Amino acid sequence: MHELSLMNNLLTDAIAAANGAPLRALKVRVGPLSGVVIESLQFAFDALTPGTPAEGARLDIEETAPLFHCPHCQTSYTTPVGNYQCPACLATDGELRGGCELDLISIEVPDHV
Repeated sequence: MHELSLMNNLLTDAIAAANGAPLRALKVRVGPLSGVVIESLQFAFDALTPGTPAEGARLDIEETAPLFHCPHCQTSYTTPVGNYQCPACLATDGELRGGCELDLISIEVPDHV
């Protein structure tokens, strides 16, 4: 389960960005082509946060769709995994521009620490 090491890295970055303040929430963006299993990422978060400034925090996960750009008609489009055809010209050789991400988008800390 590589989600454990991925979440460890995300937590390390979030805790460092909070400068020791307790965390209320982390927001993470996950693409369907990243190879990350959402349930495993949540499990890793729940397993790693006790005893850290993120204990009791919430994990908000934003899931994305694959994003493509068609070199023929210049259309940018999102599509379900497995269907990569351009909706405008039906080409199937679009350039992948999104859907592989695993990003820490934001952290939430209390107003007064």
